[in-house]
Amino acid sequence: MKVQQFAWVFTGLLALQIGSAADSGSQKVQSLRGGVDLAEVAPPDRLKNVPKRNNVIPPNYAQQPPLIPHDIRHYQIDKNVNKCLSCHSPKNYRQWGATKISVTHYLDRDGRALMDVSPRRYFCTQCHVPQTDAPPLVENTYQSQFDQN
Repeated sequence: MKVQQFAWVFTGLLALQIGSAADSGSQKVQSLRGGVDLAEVAPPDRLKNVPKRNNVIPPNYAQQPPLIPHDIRHYQIDKNVNKCLSCHSPKNYRQWGATKISVTHYLDRDGRALMDVSPRRYFCTQCHVPQTDAPPLVENTYQSQFDQN
């Protein structure tokens, strides 16, 4: 019963806070959904363009996982199949002119070498992302320490 009373009090206080913020004339925070109400289905974002050539994209900071310089839109990466390994594995990378995956991908969390890709490194897109033409989400003045300009 006390939990339910707390929930009602908390909800009321939250509603008052939201109402006072709206009345104060402060700038509204824009969500990633844009102006679409939560009850509506937001239209999907347009697909971003990826580079036309397979250029190596320099890192922005030390130890940054390399960016993917090609389209991976229809690549299957799940517990049964990893499309990335068809080109980037030590066995296939020369044939495709691809970058070979690092030996660190064959280490377990205790640093022991494995015969196959470590399960914690198997899902490539948890660290590596495709480079796209997407504009920055917020204005910034960040300069990479690796910029050649």
